[in-house]
Amino acid sequence: MKSQTSPGADREARALVVRRVFDAPPAIVFSLWSDPAYVRQWWHPRNFTTPAFEMDFRIGGAYRYCIRSHGKDHWAHGIYRDIEAPKRLVFTFQWESGNAVHDAETLITIAFAPEQSDRTLVTFRQEPFASISDRDSHAEGWGQVLDSFDAFVIMQRETR
Repeated sequence: MKSQTSPGADREARALVVRRVFDAPPAIVFSLWSDPAYVRQWWHPRNFTTPAFEMDFRIGGAYRYCIRSHGKDHWAHGIYRDIEAPKRLVFTFQWESGNAVHDAETLITIAFAPEQSDRTLVTFRQEPFASISDRDSHAEGWGQVLDSFDAFVIMQRETR
């Protein structure tokens, strides 16, 4: 007998959820996600740079950015749907590769929760993905972006 899963369970399986703790309070962590001068310094996977990052940080405002590796540019954009400083960000995310499946719009929700000792638990959720393999590919990329963010948070704390 073939097992059946509900549409909600399938959608949940295709959602990417990453939880990471950063060594700074929520107000600082949130601010590093909301200022383009900061964001362009860390928003990229390993072996990439972010040569362009434009954002209109308000509900309904847009962002657009480019990450570059080995001379190849990858552009993406989105719209801010909800901003609740310093607790939550919600925005769309869409690649601009020209491949309709790869470029499908997803929704990113980020929660910033206080942890002991002035730390922040960040819960990053992106959904829905067309497939588990697409979700897993993004998990690797976002994991590296969050590594870059962690290094940036540490650098910011050391310079304060």
